[in-house]
Amino acid sequence: MFDEQRCENVSDEDLVTRSLQERDFFGCIIKRYEAKLLRYILRITSVSYHEAQDLLQDSFVKAYVNLNAFDTDLKFSSWMYRITYNHVISSYRKKHIRPEGNIADIEDDVLERIASDEDILLDMEKSQQRKFLHTSLRALPDAYREVLILYFFEEKDYREISDIIQKPMGTVATLLSRAKKKLRDIHTKG
Repeated sequence: MFDEQRCENVSDEDLVTRSLQERDFFGCIIKRYEAKLLRYILRITSVSYHEAQDLLQDSFVKAYVNLNAFDTDLKFSSWMYRITYNHVISSYRKKHIRPEGNIADIEDDVLERIASDEDILLDMEKSQQRKFLHTSLRALPDAYREVLILYFFEEKDYREISDIIQKPMGTVATLLSRAKKKLRDIHTKG
């Protein structure tokens, strides 16, 4: 039986150490990350909920198998997102299908963060914003869509995004800047 109290007030890094000694502690990692990573998978792909759960489960298996390889100089959350990201990309390459964002559940606070960050959506109603973002994010190249999702939806900072997509922080900044510009261009043309 899984005891959630064992997980409380324990850092990710301590959970990794404990999981290496006693695998039941990996349940704490799963509990801590399953909702976030499932939401992330659904946002960057067009798979069904069931398929996303399968991808998530496979990601956790890969993480557990490679737990010894976790670099303690990185944030565990970035490492876990990178494993998930790589697994999703890998599974699509095997099927010869590229992930196309599902942006199914755009939360109002995320809409407001994007709008306030660039002032590109201030005059639109939320329903128009939602439609605009669905269409616009799908129209963006994968690299731009991925960094926008990580930055605005998953609330990752530049270093974490750099760790997840394995690109230098300067590249992340450039990708975000270009993605925002593309959104502005889409908005002005639309």
